Amino acid sequence: MLANFLIGLREGLEAALVVGILVAYLVKSERRDRLPQLWVGIGVAVAVSLGFGALLTFGPQGLSFEAQEAIGGTLSIVAVGLITWMIFWMGKTARFLKGNLEHKLDEAVDAGRWAVAVMALLAVGREGLETALFLWAGAQATGASTRPLLGAVLGLAVAVVLGWLVYRGALRLNLRTFFRWTGVLLIVIAAGVLAYGVHDLQEAGILPGLYALAFDVSAQVPPSSWYGTLLKGVFNFSPATTWLQAVAWVLYAVPTLYLFVRTAFGSPKPAAPARTAPQAVAA
Repeated sequence: MLANFLIGLREGLEAALVVGILVAYLVKSERRDRLPQLWVGIGVAVAVSLGFGALLTFGPQGLSFEAQEAIGGTLSIVAVGLITWMIFWMGKTARFLKGNLEHKLDEAVDAGRWAVAVMALLAVGREGLETALFLWAGAQATGASTRPLLGAVLGLAVAVVLGWLVYRGALRLNLRTFFRWTGVLLIVIAAGVLAYGVHDLQEAGILPGLYALAFDVSAQVPPSSWYGTLLKGVFNFSPATTWLQAVAWVLYAVPTLYLFVRTAFGSPKPAAPARTAPQAVAA
């Protein structure tokens, strides 16, 4: 539940900031007549994301166990790849997010009324599809219950409130610090999702070593205990982990954390002499 809350909070806040920037720019540039198209694009993006989540949840149910595991494992690995790309992309482009969005919105306004809807659909839809896929992968890894969904809904709700407060100027967030630390936590969570995806592919018979265990601490950390449930829910920790899962976890988590910490927490490089003034910084 906590892991999905974090995913919903982070991804939801990204989407809320995008929506807030687009709405504020249209209002301040006296283009309120384009707001209906903007909201249509955002509404379609939300509907497509919800439909994608429903397809992931209910689509494979008629398939065999091996086919479900193969699809689940593959999508989990795809989700890890997307979330990793998103974490690094956000770290690099967050400072210029506002300027980039405003530039694209200017082009959409010039291109036509419904181009604004398409632009909003693409900007928000990308965040929505990533969120749906990673939330689904996280819920698969932690087991079938309502708690992952509840955590995601709470995270999204908090993100919407924070985004609205930022838009109204009632709250100033240190976004760099927020995205730094949630990025670290998401990498640890993604490592657990990757290990779970590998286990799915082992159960599907695609990868070997299903019964070759690196460690089994089920007696010390029973899956039904509160701490076993907590470790499973937050870090996707499996008391009985195969060698292939353990190797995948280490090979992903260690270099990714190293690169992210070096990138996000390192000292900024001295700015080169600029020919023109940089774009405005994100809200």
